[in-house]
Amino acid sequence: MQQLQEDIKNKSFKQVYLLYGEETYLRLQYRDKLKNALTDPQDTMNFHYFEGKAAEVPQLIDLAETLPFFADRRVIVVENSGLFKKSADQLADYLKSMAPSACFVFVETEVDKRGRLFKAVKDVGRAVEFPRQNEATLQKWILVQLKKEGKRITQNDLQYFQQRTGTDMENISRELEKLFCYTLERDAVTREDIDAVCTRQIGNQIFDMVEAIALRRQKRALELYYDLLALKEPPMRILFLIGRQFNLLLQVKELRQKGLDEKRIAEKTGLHGFVVRKYVSQASRFSGEELREALTACAEADESVKTGRMGDTLSVELLIVTYSREKERRA
Repeated sequence: MQQLQEDIKNKSFKQVYLLYGEETYLRLQYRDKLKNALTDPQDTMNFHYFEGKAAEVPQLIDLAETLPFFADRRVIVVENSGLFKKSADQLADYLKSMAPSACFVFVETEVDKRGRLFKAVKDVGRAVEFPRQNEATLQKWILVQLKKEGKRITQNDLQYFQQRTGTDMENISRELEKLFCYTLERDAVTREDIDAVCTRQIGNQIFDMVEAIALRRQKRALELYYDLLALKEPPMRILFLIGRQFNLLLQVKELRQKGLDEKRIAEKTGLHGFVVRKYVSQASRFSGEELREALTACAEADESVKTGRMGDTLSVELLIVTYSREKERRA
């Protein structure tokens, strides 16, 4: 990413760029920065944009071979094409001897790093990955955004904000904008402000639902389920997320039993550091046997729906009822 910033700052460009990775916010931010640096935003004659299957290799090559009209370069942006996940040998070969006036900017979420096209870009241009950002990086970025708006926040409330909004920078940006508008006349952002305007991510609601199940608070667990249904969340997606939560809890429990600290657990599970402590606490409310049984129950509920033995809404509801009812806890 640093090299890409240097290219834009110094206006010393490669002919081919590939921006890829899971972090959509950064990927699109740098797409636009690169596009605006490479070409005049008003120049529609020498800029071309393709998305999805509209990007056909012969057409891309023809455009690249066409001389720019009263400009230094012809810029071709290709987004979400899937070209980096399938055979695109013709384009890979072309990039090695492309017209000097052409510039490609590929923007993809997933790529096959073993493919010829990816290797060709690395050989002749620059491939920049935008992965999910870690906890420390996200905190610094959020604090920068707050400072720009003249806002301040405590460390505890900052962590609470991160827990509520998740790790997707695009979502965090939207929630920050809501906070800025809500606290327009004040310089401090508080937990109460976050509760008032920030949307809880479905993953957080699933966490709370499993927490209610662990505490045998059946009414609360069902209320959370009905809230998700009211938000038009499909029951099968809710079931998948419940199963994922039980699986993560089992991983956390087993890693904790092996003596790993929270930092190592975060590395092993892919969870962010600021939520690992919550997962360790929640995992302690279940025995390993209970978690394995719950995973089996999730798989059986899924099968019941797919084979037509039970409706999806009822299947998930019965699962929640079964595991949240009062009973003697096992050792």
